[in-house]
Amino acid sequence: MFITNSSYQRAAFFNSANTYAGEVLARRTQVADYFRLAELNEELAAENAALRQQLFPPDTAHRLADSVAIPPARQDTLKRIRWVGPATRPDTLILGLQKLPARDPSYPLIPARVINNTLRNVDNYLTLNIGSRNGVQPGQGVVAAAGVVGRVKVVSEHYATVTSLLHSKTTIASKIKRDGTFGTVRWLGDDPTHAVLDNVLRETKLVKGDTVVTSGYNAVFPEGLFIGTITSFVKEPDKNFWTVRVRLGVDFSKLTYVYVVSSRPKAERDTVEARAGFKPGGEGKP
Repeated sequence: MFITNSSYQRAAFFNSANTYAGEVLARRTQVADYFRLAELNEELAAENAALRQQLFPPDTAHRLADSVAIPPARQDTLKRIRWVGPATRPDTLILGLQKLPARDPSYPLIPARVINNTLRNVDNYLTLNIGSRNGVQPGQGVVAAAGVVGRVKVVSEHYATVTSLLHSKTTIASKIKRDGTFGTVRWLGDDPTHAVLDNVLRETKLVKGDTVVTSGYNAVFPEGLFIGTITSFVKEPDKNFWTVRVRLGVDFSKLTYVYVVSSRPKAERDTVEARAGFKPGGEGKP
């Protein structure tokens, strides 16, 4: 009762509990990882292979450069222009089928290891082996190579608890990549491999296999991060919206390595929108 009725004591309790639980989970994970080294290496090799395959598509004739940098120009003795130096490109990292610059000042990435993960609850969470010392803050997004994972909820010095996408109050501002139709992805609480895309009008023409990505309407996640693919859709007789089922890109049962997305312009954007009285839809804050 004392913790429930006192916001200060409740915050202190959860921060302390998060620290102690993180220590225990980290020790347990270290022991488990020792016996899973071969399996972890296989997972990393498979992920690296998938990333390289996306970076180097087989049809090189239609490959697009990450960027085009024009090298300096000089004139020879006949006053003809000649190019000096090779073109350059920034380091990039593919997450959720979206190329993100590794040094992008808007969305810097912090790598992390998942040391605890729940799947069978209505409200699921993950624990990461990084915390405030690493620059992690509550409210930041979490992504994996296969797509969106969730959002940071509680942070201690060395650990962070993440509200999973598999949570009853988590919503992700999304859109269909093919035509830009906006919607909201949320989990129904049953199947950890699927979610639903809400708020898609019945006039929208849907196609099975359509890609669903983040819309960028909320500054937590960059625009275009992969969420999943549409597997089915039904018109409910008493509703003006489709019921759209989406297969999630992330396999939460095998989630090992993730990245915390730190959005530097988010605070400024939230301040401006708050002053204007604008309340955009987007990721839930459980």
